[in-house]
Amino acid sequence: MSVPLYQAKAEMFRTLGHPVRIRVLELLQDGPRPVRDLLAEIEVEASNLSQQLAVLRRAGIVTSYRDGQLVMYALSTSDVADLLAAGRRILGAVLSDRDGLLIELRARGR
Repeated sequence: MSVPLYQAKAEMFRTLGHPVRIRVLELLQDGPRPVRDLLAEIEVEASNLSQQLAVLRRAGIVTSYRDGQLVMYALSTSDVADLLAAGRRILGAVLSDRDGLLIELRARGR
């Protein structure tokens, strides 16, 4: 029995609903990155990052592969970057009354 589309969408957004996962996706927009680089950029324990990467991988949002001794992660599709960009635009529109957050949003560019 197949899952209704709205339920599949809700599950995808639940998967995206974690700050570490969002940060990983932001970093992967620039191309594949080894786990060690992600760990250096995201201030979490290695085990926490590993768990979050596994969630993203199981959901099909990221892919992983080996490059020699390195485990590399990449966005599974450029549509993920488009979704993050849409999120920034939506935040920009709804947070116009929150100047500080809006300034940070615009300054970061992602």
